Amino acid sequence: MLQALSIRDFAIIDRVDLELGAGLTVITGETGAGKSILINALKLVLGGRASTDVVRTGSDAAEVEALFDLGDAPDVRRRLGELGLDDADQIVVRRVLSTSGRHRVYVNGAMATVQMLAQLTSGLVDISGQHEHYSLLRADAHADLLDRVAGLGVQRDAVAAAHERVADIDERLAALRTDQRGRAEREEFLRFQLQELEAANLKDAAEEQHLEQERHRLRNTGKIRDAAASVEALLSGDDGGAVGALAKALRHAETLAGFDAALRAVADDLRTAHALADDAARTVGRHAEHLDADPERLDAVETRLAQLARLRRKHGATLADVIARRDAIQGELDGLANVDDTLEQLERARGGAAVELLRAADVLGAARREGARRFTAAVGAELADLGMGGATLEVRFEPLTSGVRVGDRVVGNRGADRVELLMSANPGEAPAPLHRIASGGELSRFMLAVKRVIAERDPVATYVFDEVDTGVGGPTAEAIGRKLEAVSTRRQALCITHLPQIAAFGQRHLHVHKRVDGDRTRSEVTLLDADARVEELARMLGGARITEAMRANARELLSHALGATPAPKKRAQKSIRS
Repeated sequence: MLQALSIRDFAIIDRVDLELGAGLTVITGETGAGKSILINALKLVLGGRASTDVVRTGSDAAEVEALFDLGDAPDVRRRLGELGLDDADQIVVRRVLSTSGRHRVYVNGAMATVQMLAQLTSGLVDISGQHEHYSLLRADAHADLLDRVAGLGVQRDAVAAAHERVADIDERLAALRTDQRGRAEREEFLRFQLQELEAANLKDAAEEQHLEQERHRLRNTGKIRDAAASVEALLSGDDGGAVGALAKALRHAETLAGFDAALRAVADDLRTAHALADDAARTVGRHAEHLDADPERLDAVETRLAQLARLRRKHGATLADVIARRDAIQGELDGLANVDDTLEQLERARGGAAVELLRAADVLGAARREGARRFTAAVGAELADLGMGGATLEVRFEPLTSGVRVGDRVVGNRGADRVELLMSANPGEAPAPLHRIASGGELSRFMLAVKRVIAERDPVATYVFDEVDTGVGGPTAEAIGRKLEAVSTRRQALCITHLPQIAAFGQRHLHVHKRVDGDRTRSEVTLLDADARVEELARMLGGARITEAMRANARELLSHALGATPAPKKRAQKSIRS
């Protein structure tokens, strides 16, 4: 619901701050006073087109700000999160139009784009006026409208779920058939790669590391033999070496321990050292005896390492990657071998899913046609009350041309039909799409009739009606007022009107008028109290000279209209200005 609207330096408006509420708000004023400017400003905060021409003469920028209550708009709250904005019970939208051409958009203080704004506010407000409307004039929205009115959510969900299943199978089939066309070539390439990898007999991911260590040893056999001989000579040479010296020291230490038990630990340490040195000397000696240069083995190691390096360059950074690639190729080849079986299984599954989709679409289509019959009858009755007894509404069903094909039919995720509302405003005229209706007044009254029928199920929280009274008067004007009052019991409604019979039904009454200060003209908006409403209705009834009879007539209009009008619901309001 629109709670507040603030306008600065917009056209002939200098400054206007409006607080709005539930129920019906009527807006009156003489032609040219600026009533349509309020609607144009509201369009801006709904993502409408912007032009620097609307900036008030002498100002650098125009600004429009609106506060919306999202209590009845869960879809808008969901879109807040999708657009990266914080979830909130209210949103403040501010749009600034600069004469320099630099326009800015803010949502709850965060900068946004016009595209984001239009996406976010979609469904918050519907404006009916001269050939413009934010939902009913879009043919692609008519199926949604009819389904809501007829309560076909369950049937719609069944079609959407069945369509998703078929579309998913079709996507997988298309991928497999594409793979199938290039399967032979792909299979030949994979088998060539696998043959090379299997011939390499890869088993140990650490093989390359072990071979590099062996190569290093084979390349340095002479150095290893010389070093081993030196170690052996130092440990146990002709003069006894370190082993002999440790043996002598051990004998003396054992003698000392026989005299002083405190030295037993020294004797034990020397015994360990002697054993270790003797063992090391024997180990080095045996290693040197068996260490011979092996050019053939070195050549084999070099060849194997080169082979592994080539495989790594082609298939992975490490030998483990190469082994993983080999296994993946084998898995892909196994999968290619099973493509025919998989295709056959998917085609059978597709046939069953398509039958379910067609069945669900036929159920939805039959329910839509029955719902369309009730809907057109209800709207026709409303149009008769609004002075358009000769007007007719028709719902056209045409087969879809794009979507999932099932036999010779096409089904989309919203059914098998393209749904469009057509209207004939006068007897003898062929029904035509809504956007081709010539009269803005007829169109607005048609919108009012539709809103009267769908108000209980419509997710839109705020309706704006402009030109709904064009070309009518008397009983029809009163009927329009009552329809507006009835709609406003479930939705917030704003109506610009020139007829007192309609204005009398408003729970609140805004008066737009122009003032001239020096050489500047500005438009002002005033919330009328009871006495001021009588004066305004009297002006609308009689013209420039207001008499007591006119005032009495105005009071009677108000009493007659408001006597049956329920009080609007109260809602907490916050300041629109930060």
